[in-house]
Amino acid sequence: MCLTNRRKELKHALRTRKRVLAAWTSLSHPSITEIFTRADVDFVGIDIEHSTISLEQSRDIIATSQAGGSLCLPRIASHDMESIKRLLDSGADGIIAPMVSNVEEAQQLIDWIKFSPRGKRSFGVARAHGYGFDFQEYTSSWNDVSSFIVQIENVEGINNIDEIARLNEVDGCMAGPYDLSGSLGVPGQIDSPEVKAACQKVIDACKAAGKACGTQIVSPTVENVTEAFEAGFTFIVLSSDVFLLWKWAEQQQALVKQVRAN
Repeated sequence: MCLTNRRKELKHALRTRKRVLAAWTSLSHPSITEIFTRADVDFVGIDIEHSTISLEQSRDIIATSQAGGSLCLPRIASHDMESIKRLLDSGADGIIAPMVSNVEEAQQLIDWIKFSPRGKRSFGVARAHGYGFDFQEYTSSWNDVSSFIVQIENVEGINNIDEIARLNEVDGCMAGPYDLSGSLGVPGQIDSPEVKAACQKVIDACKAAGKACGTQIVSPTVENVTEAFEAGFTFIVLSSDVFLLWKWAEQQQALVKQVRAN
């Protein structure tokens, strides 16, 4: 299936609130992404925000993800036109934006992601355009098939979630429980009543607007993923490479301690 059709399928799934599952990489080696795509996830997210992954490394991850049959949505580090432009020209299938607090911020991001008349993205020739071979198909379809997901991670974002979710170019929202906990004055207490109530507001706003609603589960199981879907989330990020290695190291740390004690 061509990339345009795969992008269209993902966007349709987000907009119709179908169940979407994603992998997440914070480490730069494309072999990790290559392994993740074998899980048949719908997309791979690149955590540029909380990692040292460069634009060049992102390009390789994007290419590896697409070659493995998954799409790729980088989470940008900040609201920055240059990084968005270069990631999209590298072939990213959309963008995940952290810390979106109001309609104005969301609209500025839309302007950088979408071509005229729905945005102000500049035109160029790069990997995304097949180095020129796919220029017409890419530029004519991009606005309708690319995905834009915002992360709601502070009190201001919660207060504005209804308006943000209703923006036409927003395909989904993710609740960020850790940052929300800090903004709500209960840092790290992601199971607190305050954080749960904030996440519920995101779920409710997305449902009312007909948009996808996502979260990330550190140690996913059939049971807790099913619970998340039943709670109203429609797409789940299944752990991450860092989380997987962290949990493995925790287990081995206990094993090493026990073996050394014998």
